Amino acid sequence: MDSMEITTTIDAARAAVAAAHARGVSIGLVPTMGALHAGHASLLQAARRETGFVVASIFVNPTQFGPNEDLTRYPRPLDQDVQVCRAEGVDLIFHPEPATIYPPDFHTYVEVHDFQNVLCGVTRPTHFRGVATVVLKLFHIVQPDVAYFGQKDAQQARLLQQMVRDLDVPAQIKVCPIVRAPDGLAMSSRNQYLDATQRHNAPVLRRALEAIRQRIDAGERRAEALVRLAQEMIAATPGARLDYAEVVSWENLQPAATLEGQVLIALAVFFGSTRLIDNLLLTV
Repeated sequence: MDSMEITTTIDAARAAVAAAHARGVSIGLVPTMGALHAGHASLLQAARRETGFVVASIFVNPTQFGPNEDLTRYPRPLDQDVQVCRAEGVDLIFHPEPATIYPPDFHTYVEVHDFQNVLCGVTRPTHFRGVATVVLKLFHIVQPDVAYFGQKDAQQARLLQQMVRDLDVPAQIKVCPIVRAPDGLAMSSRNQYLDATQRHNAPVLRRALEAIRQRIDAGERRAEALVRLAQEMIAATPGARLDYAEVVSWENLQPAATLEGQVLIALAVFFGSTRLIDNLLLTV
């Protein structure tokens, strides 16, 4: 029998989680903004395998969108999202209204300095403040033992690891592998914004990262040379406009001139007004 519960209120979400805790099961949380795809499904599957009670939040978080970004047109196919959650064995969907998360007298935000103002944070200066704030609120509401995030949003995952450590949040952050389309494009809710030509050219992000990996395997350790390779490949792709290509330390997300230890090679590329990100995380 289908026992999946859908709630829009904090009290009901807490009651459902408290009942699960009382049964002695662990809680897994997959925070999403909806428009669920195969990448989200992989996170739900990991949570289902590893925890006893799976919560999926579906909330298009307004505080992580900038003034000229795509909040109003961000896809919200709730019925389809519910079907995905049901197919993956989710126990509870938490789908609050914005006013539930951010009531009119809301004044408190979470910032993770030095992690939020690099990479994507350069052109999206308030984005990660919104991410950290809503995720910490979800952690307080759901009290998960484990929360699942995708490596595609690597900066987000690393920033949240730091937030959990710094604020002594009793939750483990698990970063799961990127799920890709057959042509290598990382799965993203924003891929549906691409027209046919843009969609055809978008896998250049993956190709650039693979070219960088091959260059590293051949012995290249200079970040400048690897960034230049990505820049050249993006520049040669019709309709692609590079936002950034960077090599940073995974530990602190700060630029690395020479590859050593665990490093993140990160790309952000525009196709029209649609901004896509991808990355490669490796140990040198």
